[in-house]
Amino acid sequence: MKIFFAGTPEFAVKPLSGLLVEHEVVGVFTQPDRPAGRGKQLQASPVKQLAQKHGIPVYQPATMRGQVEVIKQSAAELMVVVAYGLLLPDEILDAPPLGCVNIHASILPRWRGAAPIQRAIEAGDTVTGVSIMKMERGLDTGPVFKILTTPISEQDTALSLHDKLANLGLAGILTTLAALDAKVLPEPTPQNDSLANYASKISKQEARVDWSASARLIQARIRAFIPWPICQTQHGQTRVRLWQASVIDGEPEGQVAGEITRVDEQGIVVACGQGLIRLEALQRDGGKVMQSKAFLNGYPMHSGDHFV
Repeated sequence: MKIFFAGTPEFAVKPLSGLLVEHEVVGVFTQPDRPAGRGKQLQASPVKQLAQKHGIPVYQPATMRGQVEVIKQSAAELMVVVAYGLLLPDEILDAPPLGCVNIHASILPRWRGAAPIQRAIEAGDTVTGVSIMKMERGLDTGPVFKILTTPISEQDTALSLHDKLANLGLAGILTTLAALDAKVLPEPTPQNDSLANYASKISKQEARVDWSASARLIQARIRAFIPWPICQTQHGQTRVRLWQASVIDGEPEGQVAGEITRVDEQGIVVACGQGLIRLEALQRDGGKVMQSKAFLNGYPMHSGDHFV
């Protein structure tokens, strides 16, 4: 099948790599190169880099308005969209004869929007998945062809879950297109809009730990915000990033939220608005991520100290 692909980040690379093997990818839309790294040099998206390696024509419009002819001239039968980042107007959705299909990293209608992986972890969901969806005008509102699921473990971060879901996305799109090719693909199932919720984009401001929150929520946010923006807190004049933590049994015994209740071989135990959390892997500005024991050797902390 001749496919036009639209995607930008690493999450879209796995599906694109599979489509390159199983189908004919005739063109790629991806977002314009962006400044990245300390030197702020322009950097191509992961999707662009893969497409160029395979000699696929790449288009990087600032808006999708006026791009219909690009699709039509490619003779694409279908467009596959994965975390592209630009809204597709009706003229684009209608351009390929077989329409546009999206891989979305949640069990729709739960977690429509920009950050479904992070919001699922933050909310304490125990299962998530990918939805293969026929695109329509609304944001992630189209009917669903296929859903594949995976558990969310207590150790999963947004990074580890991202990789699991990218693999599911590849499996889901290939089986969906195989059924479409064989003319045995069932009609997609409409979403129940009454069950929908929205996964808003992650902001840097959310990374600041609110110690008045519950230990469960703080620990979930630490996992949800890896690899970006990384939860952080202040100890005196030192900013500390938090990479691993566990909720432990018990409640604060007179300590205020953010106060260290004890420091031991296993980590730094901190009182929260509800419950206790043990910090197990930390990082100072300019330093490496360390397990708590090694971290404390170079930067001691004590019971009664406060994070703010």
